[in-house]
Amino acid sequence: MEDIFVARLMSTSTHTVSPDTLVEDAAQVMMDEGIGSVMVVDDDNQVVGILTNTDFVRIVAERKPKDRTPVSEYMTEDVVTTTAQVPIRDVADTMMNHGFHHVPVVDDEEGVIGIITTTDLAAYLSTAEAPSPS
Repeated sequence: MEDIFVARLMSTSTHTVSPDTLVEDAAQVMMDEGIGSVMVVDDDNQVVGILTNTDFVRIVAERKPKDRTPVSEYMTEDVVTTTAQVPIRDVADTMMNHGFHHVPVVDDEEGVIGIITTTDLAAYLSTAEAPSPS
């Protein structure tokens, strides 16, 4: 796993919303696409937050009205991101240490270019060859 970089495992078909997107609309995107998060981006495609299925548990638990509530009310700010050339072990360590399931992949010029998830890591590990005994 040492020689594997984020670019190899990340999903590039990302789904983004703006901070003023309604939570019900973001939830519909997540359900329609079968995904666990949407990245919240500004007009320059820069990450300003992330809204995950865990956030929706909080929305329901707090019993706040969902309609007409923007995602900016519930998104996680100060998002930990990574770049495509970071070793996958470093990202996996970050995810484990912080309990993250989703880490946006960004580029200084393009903004959001992908996302790496625990599902991506599990899929890679399930297909990786086991080391041969010495």
